[in-house]
Amino acid sequence: MFWHILAQPELWAATLAMATPLALPALGGTFSERSGVVNIAMEGIMLIGAFFGVYAACLTHSAWLGMLGGIIMGAVMSLIFAWVTVSIGADQVVVGMGVNIFAAGLTTFLLNMIFGYGGTPTSTPHLPNIHIPGLSQVPFIGPVLGQQNVVVYIMLLAVIASHYFLFHTNLGLRLRAVGENPQAADTAGINVWNMRYLGVIIGGMLSSLGGVYLSLGLLNSFEPNMSSGRGYIALAAMIFGKWTPFGSLGAALLFGFSTALSMYLQGTGNISTNIIQMLPYALTILALVGLVGRSTEPAADGIPYEPNK
Repeated sequence: MFWHILAQPELWAATLAMATPLALPALGGTFSERSGVVNIAMEGIMLIGAFFGVYAACLTHSAWLGMLGGIIMGAVMSLIFAWVTVSIGADQVVVGMGVNIFAAGLTTFLLNMIFGYGGTPTSTPHLPNIHIPGLSQVPFIGPVLGQQNVVVYIMLLAVIASHYFLFHTNLGLRLRAVGENPQAADTAGINVWNMRYLGVIIGGMLSSLGGVYLSLGLLNSFEPNMSSGRGYIALAAMIFGKWTPFGSLGAALLFGFSTALSMYLQGTGNISTNIIQMLPYALTILALVGLVGRSTEPAADGIPYEPNK
């Protein structure tokens, strides 16, 4: 029976859909932490992107402008986070938790103030699903890859582009350098603060896109705390993926698969869905202790730096 379930393309299509709002913030966290800034604010930034994406879409009557608005607001929140943690040198974990709490309260307040207790309108524009001609007709692969929301394809392209940027460009090398040895990078003439700002802001834009996907791609509405801890799960996916774009995607797919499988098995009674959903977290813990491949963060991750004068 289990092999019969695995042969269902709907399961793998749902896996990819469920992995997208995890892969995007995990990818964003990779940029931030590769530059040396611990970013657990992804949960809050996802909420910011989700709410302001819906708000901008309602104002402009365009889901695309809504997506742009959500990304911009995520970048603004990330800029504030970077200023407090990089320039001022505040504790990155404490500030990140503060952003999460602030975002949860702010978005709930604005939801009630702007839209009332009835919630966002059902007429809110939504991001389209894309049917790729030819590919969508291929057996098995078509239902999995050929008929997804546009953000899913953006996520896949972002993973490829991020890998190339981080590991095959001079700017990516500089960003990674400040996360490993900021003093040496500073001595070599690299502006450590600028690189860290860049990593945090790119990370925020990707995280907010994950939130936009939830509100304009999947649900076509905003609900309080609709990220439901996905920012924290993305953090685990990033760690399990060893701070690499493709690794983060693979870990997000694992988490997405556990979610999709648990949904698929609900009501069968053959196996507890809680056990299935627990598996990725257990693997993450094993990775952290070095039992499933060693997972080592950038050497200067979480350490504030004062540039040479």
